[in-house]
Amino acid sequence: MSMMLVIQLAIIALFLGSIPFAINAYKGSSLGLYRLSSITIFITFDLILFGAFTRLTDSGLGCPDWPGCYGHSNPLLASEQISLAQSQMPFGPVTQSKAWIEMLHRYFASGVGFLILSIAIITWINRQKLGQFVTSLSIGLFFLVCLQGAFGAFTVTLKLQPLIVTTHLLLALLLLGALVVLNHMTNPHQAQEKKDPHYSALYALGLMLVCCLQIFLGAWVSTNYAVLACQDFPTCNGSLVPAMDFQNGFTFWRELGKTVSGEYLPIEALIAIHWLHRVFAGIVFISITFFYFHYRKLSQSGTSDWHLALNKWLKVLASVAVLQFATGLSNVVLQWPLIAALIHTGGAALLIVATTKLLLLALPKPTIINE
Repeated sequence: MSMMLVIQLAIIALFLGSIPFAINAYKGSSLGLYRLSSITIFITFDLILFGAFTRLTDSGLGCPDWPGCYGHSNPLLASEQISLAQSQMPFGPVTQSKAWIEMLHRYFASGVGFLILSIAIITWINRQKLGQFVTSLSIGLFFLVCLQGAFGAFTVTLKLQPLIVTTHLLLALLLLGALVVLNHMTNPHQAQEKKDPHYSALYALGLMLVCCLQIFLGAWVSTNYAVLACQDFPTCNGSLVPAMDFQNGFTFWRELGKTVSGEYLPIEALIAIHWLHRVFAGIVFISITFFYFHYRKLSQSGTSDWHLALNKWLKVLASVAVLQFATGLSNVVLQWPLIAALIHTGGAALLIVATTKLLLLALPKPTIINE
């Protein structure tokens, strides 16, 4: 990797990250941490969707090296190498459009990295005012985004290895959830009021864990391209319990489309991956339904900011559950349309946001300086 390439990519990251940073500074506040974290959440959510678009358009290897494209900072400079690869495999992983999709994803990711680095610096400078928790969380976010970048590199260098790609997506969702926590803790407008004693942190945590497990199963379906392994609903290829190969399907360290021994992955393995995700979706739907109706009356029993927030996020949770069911079903019935697959990924990200907010409502918010 040349120093010039690193400098050029750093300039792109600085440019993209400085735009929302400058907008935040223009609107003005003493620290701007709450507003800056809000902007970063929005951009990170968009980046998750663009990452899904990159994967779903088979653009993950649009530039087969990292962090540049054939050693260059953009596909224009690498047009000769890209054209040669495309001429040899016109429908292969490297084309002009796929190269641009992949590099744009990397550019936006570097912009998010710049924003999170800025948050960490601001927090460290004001650590005496913000307290230990917020400072540690911001520093942790910086290390998390660095780890996410490393898995982005592994995604390319290990040729879309399913476990690496799945981990890359899960780390992005973890980053989003951690940003939501930081945003919640630095919200100067949020009342420092005690939560209702009838609202259980244990229930909220349990719901989050169930949803996280389902998101992992969904990511495993996507990264193994097992969406169409079952082509009807509610049965799977005409059977409620089809022939399945769980051993190969859930052997995690292997190449894409291959078994550990290097043979092609049997269709029964893909069916097992899809079927388990579908069955566990029912468990998640039941869990969300129970949680919603269990706390709906509680959310309507008062007019405090806390009760209003609980009511809001319960509605978001229920809406996302319906959205996920509809888009998941359409992926099968409509043979995996791109828009439905993107919305389904966006729904998973919203599920992380909603369950994180519901858990935070069950926990005390530390007192920090108001912005």
